[in-house]
Amino acid sequence: MEASEKVAAYYAKERPFKNEIATLRTLMRSTELEETYKWNFPVYALNNKNVVSICSFKYHFGIWFFNGSFLKDPLKILENAQEGKTKAMRHWKFRSKDEIDLSAIKDYVLEAIENQKKDLVLKPQKKSKKEITVPKELTIALAENQKFKDAFNALSPFKQREYYEYIATAKQDKTKQSRIAKILPMVLEGIGLNDAYR
Repeated sequence: MEASEKVAAYYAKERPFKNEIATLRTLMRSTELEETYKWNFPVYALNNKNVVSICSFKYHFGIWFFNGSFLKDPLKILENAQEGKTKAMRHWKFRSKDEIDLSAIKDYVLEAIENQKKDLVLKPQKKSKKEITVPKELTIALAENQKFKDAFNALSPFKQREYYEYIATAKQDKTKQSRIAKILPMVLEGIGLNDAYR
């Protein structure tokens, strides 16, 4: 089924607030946004970038602004879509047709369109790499054996990190020493700790 057919089916289906979401649809279609269908809801996009979505639930209906955190929100009506999970998305909820103020909604939608044109979007944050502590036992063993050190330094950072964690997770010094003895031939051959499982 094409996106346009899915959108048509969404609005045609008997559901709570059927007429109210049809009103919101008319408003969206009066803008330059393109109507499409994603995540089981009608979505309105600009150059394939999601701007708003119309949704209907049992007790409320509303509009999702995908990058709503950038909206000025003069009416103070926008809510975080899922507190603690979503960063940028904001939701404008309605519980009756009397709450629909088409002029105000259009102002918010037009601002969202302008924000999209300015590329005001929340970029995903890169996860910071965990600080790696080199176990002192391994540092000593590398310092005492130049071939071991050269071979270890030739390994990829990922493989080095696996060895760091393997040594560091041993609880006793004796276990750490036996683990170093175990990895020595592997490192000299350029083998990673878990290469056999890859």
